[in-house]
Amino acid sequence: MNQEILILLTILLTSLRSCFSSYPFDHRYDPFLSSDIYHETNHLHGDITRTRHMKNRHGYAPRSSPRAFNVNTFGAKANGNDDSQAFMKAWEAACSSTGTVYVVVPKNRAYILKPVKFSGPCKSSLIVFKIYGKIEAWSDPSDYKERRHWIVFETVNNLRVEGGGRIDGNGNIWWPKSCKINPQLPCLGAPTAVTFVECKNLMVSNIRLENAQQMHMTFQDCENVKALRLMVTSPGDSPNTDGLHVTGTRNILIQDSIIRTGDDCISIVSGSENVRATGITCGPGHGISIGSLGEDNSEAYVSNVVVNKATLIGTTNGVRIKTWQGGHGMAKNIIFQDIIMKNVTNPIIINQDYCDRVESCPEQKSAVQVSNVLYKNIQGTSSRPVAVKFECSKSIPCRGISMQNVRLVDQTQRDVSKASCSNVKLDTRGRVSPLCT
Repeated sequence: MNQEILILLTILLTSLRSCFSSYPFDHRYDPFLSSDIYHETNHLHGDITRTRHMKNRHGYAPRSSPRAFNVNTFGAKANGNDDSQAFMKAWEAACSSTGTVYVVVPKNRAYILKPVKFSGPCKSSLIVFKIYGKIEAWSDPSDYKERRHWIVFETVNNLRVEGGGRIDGNGNIWWPKSCKINPQLPCLGAPTAVTFVECKNLMVSNIRLENAQQMHMTFQDCENVKALRLMVTSPGDSPNTDGLHVTGTRNILIQDSIIRTGDDCISIVSGSENVRATGITCGPGHGISIGSLGEDNSEAYVSNVVVNKATLIGTTNGVRIKTWQGGHGMAKNIIFQDIIMKNVTNPIIINQDYCDRVESCPEQKSAVQVSNVLYKNIQGTSSRPVAVKFECSKSIPCRGISMQNVRLVDQTQRDVSKASCSNVKLDTRGRVSPLCT
């Protein structure tokens, strides 16, 4: 009897194996998302010099193989001279190709670039800019004709910049010329290291940005953006070296990144909405800021911002909203939650009379409205007795400000810190310390 049962089970298992093995699997080919290796390309030898097609585990060959355009193939030497033209030629070849394409910057080499602009729109369905090595900025400021940019990606859709390499802005050449370092000099500004302009479906990941001339990376008028696992570093006294700057951009996720700079770790300014920053370690720097907004009586709008799971260490500000007097517009629907402050000068601050000028700014009645802001699950230490500052406009006060489960301690006195609040409509829930009086 047992032998008959064993025979029946064997027949049943054989039938099931036959059924599943003949099931028509139709997995979509995506070399960046799939764990299957459908192909193997020798990226370090340039444009499709060797591509070996392989079958996946289900026996299907890839629908198409990506093409790799290595900057060395187009003349890059990595010998201390300018390699900008080789990079541009590699980009143009990739941009004019169809399907999925790579632009490859090989590892263990340092390439020097003058200002470059990688423009679209492209024929490619996906461009992957693989930075394995190092890209370093040209050292002569006179060659920066536009002065405000170094590397620009413009109107490129479906773009990924990744690879684990480094982008070095050579900022030590620019910083001494800043009016913030030497007030006797004119305030001329300096290039942003990497700028993305009007790019849709963009992912930047696993890149190290360091020593930017001014801002490290800007997302300008972009849509559907992911910035993941970035390391951004420059000295704490380097002027205006914001880490990640978001302007006019919708639907952006900044995640699992370490930012150490001389200015805002993340700055979010006008025209930005649906912004989420999570898993951020910030410091040194000026904290995570919304603004500044409304400079020179301008109109500004920022909405739907979430900052959570952040740690701020030794920063001048923690989470900040800053607006100029005389501006118009709104900063609304903002959440700061699950945040740890360590020896932060101003852990929580709203400042509606922001002024970043040598001369004082005149008092004005109009202001950008700040509303519907939640501070939740925030704890840590303040380097000064006042840990919470709400300095809102008399004519247009802050409204809908809520604090839940907030506890900030004076780092010096190891005691409950203080709050300074003016012209704010505040709601508190749970344990909140310090409280506005």
